[in-house]
Amino acid sequence: MITITESAQAYLAELLSKQENALGVRVFINQPGTPRAETCIAYCRDGDVQDDDEQLKFDNLTAWIEARSLPFLEDALVDYSKDRMGGQLTIKAPNAKMPRVDENSPLEDRINYVLYNEVNPALAAHGGEVSLVEVTEDMFAVLQFGGGCQGCAAVDQTLKGGVEKTLLEQLPQLAGVRDLTDHSDTSKAYY
Repeated sequence: MITITESAQAYLAELLSKQENALGVRVFINQPGTPRAETCIAYCRDGDVQDDDEQLKFDNLTAWIEARSLPFLEDALVDYSKDRMGGQLTIKAPNAKMPRVDENSPLEDRINYVLYNEVNPALAAHGGEVSLVEVTEDMFAVLQFGGGCQGCAAVDQTLKGGVEKTLLEQLPQLAGVRDLTDHSDTSKAYY
């Protein structure tokens, strides 16, 4: 489980005291289990708390931990150290980028796992990459291409014949993929 040191608790409580309507902090990881995982702490206000969040109560601070992020926050440490410039809040989450995916994992995590471990290595040969933006209610994975894939003349073939085929083979509950990328910028496209 995540550890928030006393110095970090005091620092966060001080920040919260200057905010209107802040209930505490919310800790979560964007794109957990991928090379782009980023551990975040944000002010938590009414409407931010989810039913499955785990609540941690301290003397002067309450923290809500996003349920989806819990396995990736194992052994995480939030600390605050004073220095000559004031101080620095640090977050160390050694498991944030570790893939932890099985059949019970959220669909977004399983899609990201396939993209980062199977699709992106192939796209990297052309300087490209693809990332998940969202999964729609009608079960389409909305993707964003970058690098050499943005503006590439073969992106439609890559999207349908490569990315979509790979995702549908492994995640049959998906209806398909959609591309959100603006391919009119061809300045870095692979040809």
